[in-house]
Amino acid sequence: MTRIPQTTPAVGKLAPGVGNLGMREQPVRPPGPGEVLVEVIATGICGTDLHIVDEEFPSEPPVTMGHEITGEVAAIGDGVDATWLESRVACETYFSTCGQCHHCRDGKPNMCPKRRSIGSRVDGGFARWLTLPVRNLWRLPDHVGRHAGALVEPLACVTRILYDPPVVNAGDSVLVVGPGTMGMLTAQAARAAGGVVTVAGLTKDRHRLELATSMGFDTLVVGDGSAPTGFDVVAEASGHESGAALALGAVVRDGSWVQVGIFGKAIAVPLDHLTYGELRVRSGNASTPRSWRRALQLIDAGLVELDPLVSDIVPLQEWERAFAATRAGEGMKIVLDPRMGAE
Repeated sequence: MTRIPQTTPAVGKLAPGVGNLGMREQPVRPPGPGEVLVEVIATGICGTDLHIVDEEFPSEPPVTMGHEITGEVAAIGDGVDATWLESRVACETYFSTCGQCHHCRDGKPNMCPKRRSIGSRVDGGFARWLTLPVRNLWRLPDHVGRHAGALVEPLACVTRILYDPPVVNAGDSVLVVGPGTMGMLTAQAARAAGGVVTVAGLTKDRHRLELATSMGFDTLVVGDGSAPTGFDVVAEASGHESGAALALGAVVRDGSWVQVGIFGKAIAVPLDHLTYGELRVRSGNASTPRSWRRALQLIDAGLVELDPLVSDIVPLQEWERAFAATRAGEGMKIVLDPRMGAE
């Protein structure tokens, strides 16, 4: 078994304000009662991480970032079932919630006003070692690649949006705006629900659209005045103002507009489309235990593939390159592996 050190290199938000992203050495905390110590295999760089860097998403620095995590359980605290040891897992994001508000009691911890999540308010997965409650863990199917397990968390966010309550009915025409990771997870989940899915992107998204085509989706390039129309369900997954405007204009009357992407700032969109078209609006905030179960059911059934979406695996020490590539929209999902290049 790998020796567990007293400290670990970690990447995170070092101080309030725009930027202030850097590497630090942080203590490795032994697991307490009901907790586990996870050796991180991979943590995905998410659009939310960029919003944290840009001071567009709340955080409590200094804090180690990263919430799309897969790893192996290296140690357990008192009261934890020993079968968790050496299990390969994905991790829910909530370190703590109040447990008493009506949201918590209704099984919606994502809405708890006192929720504290790893990667923003509690140290997260851009480090080799992570201590968190055992209730956060989900065992991964053997066929999911070592690094692709990091994508279960964003998939659980997607299933929260699309399936609770159901948005897509069998035979619905579905347009996904934005062919990034969230867009491709949304496309797969919508297809699993019976939707006939088209993925839309810009000219610069050519490689991502080629991946979408290889995964069996129709694709289209928007721009130059062209705009798709007539879709029963449109999911906006780009997180850009232009994508939201395009999505609103593409929904058929009495259809559904689904907001997947996070903008991080106020945007201007023609909301009169909602009234004139009597559109239904759906979105979602993070995930719930039920959405995690659904995500893993989709993976088990072979209805969602994660491995093709991992485009680059980068050592933690090269985090600056990985963040720059993510911000530039290069590849698909870039993950940091803190064990690459380590002793």
